[in-house]
Amino acid sequence: MTKKIAVINDLSGFGRCSLTAAISVLSAMGVQPCPLPTALLTAQTGYPSYYCDDYTEKMEHYRREWEKMQVEFTGIYTGYVANERQIHEIFSFLDTFYQKETFLLVDPVMGDNGHTYGMYSDELCRLMKLLAAQADLITPNLTELCLLTGTDFHGLPESGNPQVLLDTVREMAQALCKKGTRAVVVTGIHFQDPAEGSKKIGNLYVSPGESGLASFPDMDGSFSGTGDLFASVLAGGYARGDSLAQTVLLAGSFLEDALRDSVREGIPYNDGVNFEKYLHYLLPKQ
Repeated sequence: MTKKIAVINDLSGFGRCSLTAAISVLSAMGVQPCPLPTALLTAQTGYPSYYCDDYTEKMEHYRREWEKMQVEFTGIYTGYVANERQIHEIFSFLDTFYQKETFLLVDPVMGDNGHTYGMYSDELCRLMKLLAAQADLITPNLTELCLLTGTDFHGLPESGNPQVLLDTVREMAQALCKKGTRAVVVTGIHFQDPAEGSKKIGNLYVSPGESGLASFPDMDGSFSGTGDLFASVLAGGYARGDSLAQTVLLAGSFLEDALRDSVREGIPYNDGVNFEKYLHYLLPKQ
């Protein structure tokens, strides 16, 4: 039977992110995505103008109707949360559908480049910490890792000293595991590779039994949706029973080629990356 993942995120018409990314990736990986939209947008919020239809009031209807259907999910995967009410709706959803054999992946979309997104109140940050502590896997970037651990982003070691930086990040991730999170993958760690003299971007994974780093060339720029694509590959890999190390490498390889293709074509950052032609990387092995 095809495995199902409930995906709680927004749906944007342009930007190749959030639910658009998750539906594409999970389907390619042989997993059925079951979208629960938190909002419908004409385009992701990085564009100069967009219209947003908030779905906070409708989230409860999804939970109730799916409960009537007596559906069971292999996994539950949460992304962007716009307000405190939405995260309470997620907790209600977990009370209904999160079972012993269900995994929870939380992509804690809270900020980037050392700054919290504008809508993130102290209370929303507190609730996100509670959600992350329940998760089997979380995928914070470096800013979000700092927010979850109460660490000063600007006090982190310089990227020119990668070993010290990576050791610090690993310790922060391990601290989250001690609070309840089963595994942490810290995404988008920029550093200078002393051996090659080149800029790299790394994804560091930590779980009780293993830790490691998968890195690839840093192509500069911040494209819409790359974090969503990465987290979606991890969700699909988790559902398939792939190892964490294997899935992190797969996600990195998939994104590296999509990024390189997009840079070569001069795709605007807001439009997201050309991932469609690389979805075959993710197909289940026969």
